[in-house]
Amino acid sequence: MHDAVKSILVTGSSSGIGQAIAIRLAADGYNVAVHYGKNRQGAEATRDTIVSASGNCRVLSFDVRDAGATKAAIEADINEHGAYYGVVCNAGITRDGVFPMLAEEDWRQVIDVNLNGLYNVLHPVVMPMLRRRKPGRIVTISSVSGIMGNRGQVNYSASKAGIIGATKALAVELAKRQITVNCVAPGLIESEMTDTLPVDAMLEAIPLRRMGTPDEVAALVAFLCSPDAGYITRQVISANGGLC
Repeated sequence: MHDAVKSILVTGSSSGIGQAIAIRLAADGYNVAVHYGKNRQGAEATRDTIVSASGNCRVLSFDVRDAGATKAAIEADINEHGAYYGVVCNAGITRDGVFPMLAEEDWRQVIDVNLNGLYNVLHPVVMPMLRRRKPGRIVTISSVSGIMGNRGQVNYSASKAGIIGATKALAVELAKRQITVNCVAPGLIESEMTDTLPVDAMLEAIPLRRMGTPDEVAALVAFLCSPDAGYITRQVISANGGLC
């Protein structure tokens, strides 16, 4: 068990991978700030699961695209609960479509949420983390699409590749202060989104011949947030069944 005073913000934790990450980190003893953008019911379900297991958490709401609102919400939370030990940047969206048919709005929205949102969340938290003068953890969530590219996801692949580049550069900047920065790149993970995909055909490309689970991704994130991962930074670790 970790010191319950250690606080971790998990963005986009109202469903799927983010929800699993928040629940796992709370089970590991962290005080989790459960964030949602629109899905309040999902965030409350995350909170209820954590509380029912005697975990510590609180719920935050802000639109990661709105730099001012994001900064205000994060600063208010830090003022009340102290600087974060860790941040997991999970909030993201998809707007898939083959490139010739990809609308400009679909490009801009994905970049705005996935990549600009990363800046909007991390910028107000890094200085308070540095002022803690203690080790810290930042984990970003990219995707196998950001590594190998994916048909119909030029916008999503671009945003997730950008996250990888930002992660590696930030890791170099924060390393002297013992704040590690790593990226997790999930492959095909069970979710509501995969219900509409041609999964059987996709599984043929995955050596393990199955989809991953949100809990498996959460376990990897939890390790990277732990004291045991103190010498791991600037890495991109895939949970993808051997896809690439």
